Amino acid sequence: MPEKQRILTGDTPTGRLHLGHWVGSLENRVLMQDEYDCYFILANIHALTTRAEHPEKIYQDTLDIAIDFLCTGIDPQKSCIFVQSDIPAISELTFIFSMLIPFPRLMRNPTIKDEIRDKGLGDSYPFGFLLYPIGQVADILAFRPALVPVGEDQIPHLEMTREVARRFNQLYCGVDPHSEDAKHIAEGGLFPIIEPKLGRVKRLVGTGGPNEQGQLLKMSKSLNNSILLTDDADSVQRKVMAMYTDPKRLKATDPGSIDNNPLWIFHDTFNPDKAWVTEAKARYQAGNIGDVECKKRLVEVLTAFIAPLHQKRLDLEKNMDYVKDVLRKGSEKANHTADETMRLAKGAMHQVF
Repeated sequence: MPEKQRILTGDTPTGRLHLGHWVGSLENRVLMQDEYDCYFILANIHALTTRAEHPEKIYQDTLDIAIDFLCTGIDPQKSCIFVQSDIPAISELTFIFSMLIPFPRLMRNPTIKDEIRDKGLGDSYPFGFLLYPIGQVADILAFRPALVPVGEDQIPHLEMTREVARRFNQLYCGVDPHSEDAKHIAEGGLFPIIEPKLGRVKRLVGTGGPNEQGQLLKMSKSLNNSILLTDDADSVQRKVMAMYTDPKRLKATDPGSIDNNPLWIFHDTFNPDKAWVTEAKARYQAGNIGDVECKKRLVEVLTAFIAPLHQKRLDLEKNMDYVKDVLRKGSEKANHTADETMRLAKGAMHQVF
């Protein structure tokens, strides 16, 4: 195991990243680079589960997310950014791990059910869609990390990863089934029982209104309610000024509710001037300040954060050779680590001839 504790996390390339990704996981990744041995995966194979007919779009989305990583402060001199399809050991481990999870357990994964419903897949999803949670287990365990920085919606996948690691360690490494998770490595287990590292905001809401049940939807590109990390200033302003607020507040002098109100959720999350936020909330509730004024302030806050990232994107898009070189070098390092894991796994399973 490395001297530094290792982390592994990443994203499926379905388009550029947004503010929800930042507070959910990306912020933690950037902050953890000096203290941890960091691996960040671009899971392009997983994108095929719902877009197999658009490989060229997946290719471009993979590059876009790589650019987002670099824009937000992930440093390739400190961290390993790599492409999933360049790591053969992940596919091999996916096959092995699929033998350790019963099919009924896979179908109890709430994330699977949610995605089938939210994406309107019905019964038309490919077998690979059901396989991808096992692929996520392999993505993680191929690098034997201690921590996985994720958003709250990924917790069910991490629990499956913990189950597979325990099962492998018990079945092939002789770890006692009653051993505490923290003792698996000391007792001869190959895979750490990983722990999640949640962001400071578990699930950032989108800019749009609630669903039919009155629940605010999380930020998502597919729901068209997201603010991208590298949006230009005009896009930020347009999206914020159209943001859903309190539907019962018909004019600026009406008292407004701050509960379940995206405008104030965003101010709480991104506005560093906490004194202004506290004062403005009180004025809003008393009907002494309007939505427009509060939205304009939020535009200023978000533009100050996003504008430098937008400029970095413009610069990197002019230097794609550099971006691709980062990915090639990252995949070389990732293969070294994953191949070592595969060698140790085969040894534990007595499959080295």
